[in-house]
Amino acid sequence: MKLGLTAISLAALLSSSLSFSPAALAQQQQSNVPDAPAPQSPRPLSDLNGPITPGKGAGATTSGTASSTNSVPEQAAPVSQAPSIQGKDTVQTAPPQTPAAGEGVEQTTTLIRMHVNFVEVPVTVKDSNGKLVAGLTYRDFKVFENDTREPIAFFTTDSFPLSIAFVIDQSLTSDVMAKVNNSLGAIQGALTPYDEVAVFSYNNGAQERTGFTGAQSSRLPAVLALTKETGTEMLVPVSDGPLAGCAIRQNGGCVDPNLQPGRSAGGTTFMSIPKEIHTLNDAILAAAKELSTRPKGRRRIIYVISDGKEYGSKAKYSDVLRYLETNKIAVYGTLVGDSARWGEGYISRIHLPFTMYDNILYKYIAATGGTPDSERNLDGIEKSYAKIAEEARNQYTLGYYSHEPVIDGKRRKIEVRLDRPGMEVIAKTGYRPSAEDAR
Repeated sequence: MKLGLTAISLAALLSSSLSFSPAALAQQQQSNVPDAPAPQSPRPLSDLNGPITPGKGAGATTSGTASSTNSVPEQAAPVSQAPSIQGKDTVQTAPPQTPAAGEGVEQTTTLIRMHVNFVEVPVTVKDSNGKLVAGLTYRDFKVFENDTREPIAFFTTDSFPLSIAFVIDQSLTSDVMAKVNNSLGAIQGALTPYDEVAVFSYNNGAQERTGFTGAQSSRLPAVLALTKETGTEMLVPVSDGPLAGCAIRQNGGCVDPNLQPGRSAGGTTFMSIPKEIHTLNDAILAAAKELSTRPKGRRRIIYVISDGKEYGSKAKYSDVLRYLETNKIAVYGTLVGDSARWGEGYISRIHLPFTMYDNILYKYIAATGGTPDSERNLDGIEKSYAKIAEEARNQYTLGYYSHEPVIDGKRRKIEVRLDRPGMEVIAKTGYRPSAEDAR
């Protein structure tokens, strides 16, 4: 009886095992497979210690075990001063970079090379008596570019070495030219051994007397001595008569019109005397081309000794000014002759069409941030050399990052304001960006 029950139970067990479906068997096998390990997040770079740590560079490593947490320390965002909203005058809260004394020139050069939108603005401040004002800080200045206030990112009062291109007018009258010749020996006394000088002259065309040489070298006095000229004679023109300069005459007139003083444009009834030639634009452009090769970190200055007259140049005033603003060149000048008289310079600013410019030098000076001077008394020309050299050397240098595109070929207007009454602020009125700034 027991054997029968055992056989029956064994048969039932075998029948039940044979009745399992393939899907059930596969599910039973999968249930026996262990789960795969969960993905782990990678170790942060801050936990890596060694001679060179990513993000930290080479240096001594701190002792102790690295943290096992996955949190990465937040890095401090670079401090940047965004330009203010157009037309609004906001208060600058963050101070600009102010290097230590004697390091301003090197810091400015580094900023120019690293940031192509960095704009450098030299500023001269005078009081009501025309004396230089010292002791100002960046809080006293406001800089506007295209009517938008720009936060001042750099401020220094260090003196920059000067690269000066002297331009001497040789079309002056003989009496004025004699004063200029006697004053040329005082140029070297206004300069330092760190400065460099090039000499140009012009009459009917520009002429380079020497390239840049040391301001205290023995070459400069020799070149200035060779630059002296006698000047021109202002005589009353004679168009008729035995002194008219016409050797062959017929019926009271010249046979050959090219022999008479007015040439083919003149005659016995009327006369057109050839106009005076004063190629001031060409001379400034020639000096600016030589200055554009000077390295960054130097003040690029054109110093003109002239009466400011302009006629006969191939270059136009607008083209020369564009070149000056692109290459960061300032024009200074000593006015001599008629332009040095009191009130004459103001009248000469009114230009009549189709006539000679009586004083175009002042326009260059006002646009580029230079300062003018004139021979008002005895030794006035010699004193002007020292005065202008002092003003060019002792300037406030402001720097900011422009909100405009890096290079767009457009002129940017600059205005510098001072929060102190009764003071005169002299700075360039604009600039033009160039690809040279990106080097």
